[in-house]
Amino acid sequence: MTSLAALSLGGAAHAAGNSSETKPAQGGSSILVAYFSRTGNTRVVAGLIRRATGSDIFEIQPAVAYPEDYLATVEQARVERNNGTRPALAATIPGIARYQTVYLGFPIWGETAPPVIRAFLGSHDMSGMTIIPFITHGGYGLGNSETVLARHAPQARLARAFLMQGDQERQTMDRVNGWLNEARVAR
Repeated sequence: MTSLAALSLGGAAHAAGNSSETKPAQGGSSILVAYFSRTGNTRVVAGLIRRATGSDIFEIQPAVAYPEDYLATVEQARVERNNGTRPALAATIPGIARYQTVYLGFPIWGETAPPVIRAFLGSHDMSGMTIIPFITHGGYGLGNSETVLARHAPQARLARAFLMQGDQERQTMDRVNGWLNEARVAR
């Protein structure tokens, strides 16, 4: 999946640990692809959109990364959602007003947009822009993500979302755990 994501992003800043990955490419485009991706599913879609539109790209990242462990991430996201927490961002986009259209990508977490998306929208004035969501999910569909976007970007025009199921991580975890239980592997 990682190699596919790198291929899809082409010349966009992408390499892990590269500080430029949180800064939009300065191609002079009026279109921005901004995305958050934990497993790479949403990153692949972002790269395809960027390549097709010639847009700038920006990876939304929390200042403190979510845990590597899937279940720990689920718990942290649940707590953040229930408390209305907006995690600090690693970077924001100065001069975001130059964009007319923002493709906004994220996975569905707990039937809603991840807290880092609320933080991104709360940190940027999207007034007058068109937001086109592209969403990956593990079987929950859109959840209430459209309501979250409308609430946190009230002066933006929201277009119909692109939706794609991409739940390989949970399926992999369940299959491996099932296999280990069946094989009775000592832990």
